[in-house]
Formats: sequence, structure tokens, C-alpha cells
Amino acid sequence: MATRININADMGEGYGHYDIGNDAAILKIVQSVNVACGLHAGDATVMRDVCLKAKENGVSIGAHPGFNDIWGFGRRQIRMNANDLEYLVAYQLGALAGMAAYAGVKVTHVKPHGALNNMAAIDKDYALAIGRAIKTVDPSLYYLALSNSEMEKAALALDLKLSREAFIDRLYDDEGNLLTRTDPRAVIKDPQVAAERTVRMVQDGEIISVNGKKMPTKFDSLCVHGDEPTAIVVAGAVRDALKAAGIELLTLPEVMEG
Repeated sequence: MATRININADMGEGYGHYDIGNDAAILKIVQSVNVACGLHAGDATVMRDVCLKAKENGVSIGAHPGFNDIWGFGRRQIRMNANDLEYLVAYQLGALAGMAAYAGVKVTHVKPHGALNNMAAIDKDYALAIGRAIKTVDPSLYYLALSNSEMEKAALALDLKLSREAFIDRLYDDEGNLLTRTDPRAVIKDPQVAAERTVRMVQDGEIISVNGKKMPTKFDSLCVHGDEPTAIVVAGAVRDALKAAGIELLTLPEVMEG
């Protein structure tokens, strides 16, 4: 049974005058954030502001690179040469590092966004491309990867720092991958269901598929999607339930290095 865990959220996904998600509220709940890096969402000002607010709240910062697809919010699959993907990810890591410098903080992990994350979970070439970008730009960064995925294998193959992730607000298929968002059951929106399920996941060290299949799984961090309308109530319920179960909530570096 885990006695310490991290909760992370995707944020900084507004753009210009448009806000997506309640970043200020979610920063009061989570311990680590994955900041959009300007391609699927976010811009320089949004990135800087999130980094400053994260520092104020004692929240660690990670890069959330995605496909260059603002219209599709990075949730449409794009096929490209693996080398081009590597450079696209490296470009975004550099962008966030620059904005984090304005807050006097360091980026500590990388978690791919949306369709890129889903594709890299099962595509070895994509997973390795992301890993090579991390290793080139800053090998001290944790590769935050879906447990038992090709991303986990890539991190190990490239001798990168690895942190494994499970999800608070998403259901899994029987292979341990996230259920496609085209399935209406994909996102868990009921805070009580999310809280009970997450505490059980942490205590038992396993995830449960949409069909009830139990899969023993190692994970260090739990993700909630900050753009979901139910993000605040779901994340808050999960935080409270984990604390009530005696599970300590820490930043990702603290979980990994403590």
C-alpha cells in the first residue's frame, strides 16, 4: 500500500483572451502541474503566469507538450516522422523552461498531452522520440509516463528518470490504456465515484478497467484533467479522501526523491 502519492493536473491551456479551466482553484488542490507549452494550447503569457502561481502555491512544474493543433486542442492524432516529433517536443520544453525562469523555478517533469500521450503509450517510435527530446534538452527531467506503456519502456531504455502515472478521472480499457474519449464512459465526472476508486487504486496498487479487470500497476502520480468542468469538485474530493485514508500528498520530486 502506498503511503504517499502526488496529484497532478494539466493546466495553462488558455490562449490569449480565452481561459480554459480554473487554474487558480486547481493550484490549491494539486501538488504538481503540467503546463501547456504553446502548441496545442497556452502562450508565453499564460505559461509565465501559471509558473508564478505554481511557485506561490508550492506546486512543482512540468512541461505538457502536444501536437501543433490548437483547433483540435491536441486531441487529434497526427502522424509524423519520429525525428520531427522529437524536435517538436524539444521546442516546447525549451519554451516552458524560459517562462519558468521568470518565476525563478525549474521544470521538473514532462508529460505528453492528449493524442500525443495516447499514441506514445502504444507507439515505440513516438515514445522514444519524446524520450530523446528530454535527454537532449534536460536529462534531469522525469518522464511522467502511463504505467506499463511504451513511454515507460522508452524511459528505461534511454536511462531517463521515470515517474509512472495513473488517472483519477479516466477509465481504462482491458489493456491498461485510457479508454478513448469517443466512448461516453471515458471521463469520470462523479466526485464520489472518483474518490472511492482512487483510494482503492492507491491502497491496492492496481487499476480496474471499464469491464472490471484488475491490473496490478505501479504509479507515483495521479492525474486530473484541469479543462474538465468537473475538475475542481473531482480533484477536491479525491484529495480529501486520500488524506482521510492517511495517504500523504507531495510534489512529484518529493515523492520520487523522498
